[in-house]
Amino acid sequence: MSVYADTSFLMSLYVFDAKSQAAEELIRKSGAPPILLTRFGELELTNAVSLRVYRRELPPSRAKAVHTLVQEDLANGVLLVSPLGSGFFEKAIRISRRRTPQLGTRTLDILHVASAIELKAGRFLTFDRKQEELARAEGLPTAPRN
Repeated sequence: MSVYADTSFLMSLYVFDAKSQAAEELIRKSGAPPILLTRFGELELTNAVSLRVYRRELPPSRAKAVHTLVQEDLANGVLLVSPLGSGFFEKAIRISRRRTPQLGTRTLDILHVASAIELKAGRFLTFDRKQEELARAEGLPTAPRN
């Protein structure tokens, strides 16, 4: 089964934090499939790592190592970048109109959920509760909460 992981989840996989162990366990339970990613997701992950350097939460040498590991995982198929179809933004707009009035969703959350739907992900992985709520509302299976 393919999985789509948002940036909150990917950051816990690549930069050790309080949720890293949970992220690794969820990937293991998923059978270590390729993690679906878009160029937008790759950009957001890259920027999140760089933002931690700016905030002095991550030394530049560690950020460089994370960027290298991400590139290796892209080359080895651990992360699988897939293009989004021409109707992607129309799908995201429909989700926004349908869900934001009830859920108060943010644009980036909608883009992640729409990406997972577009890429036909079998499971949506996130540590963001609002994004998880949106994914479930759109019929995406999510990881069980502990």
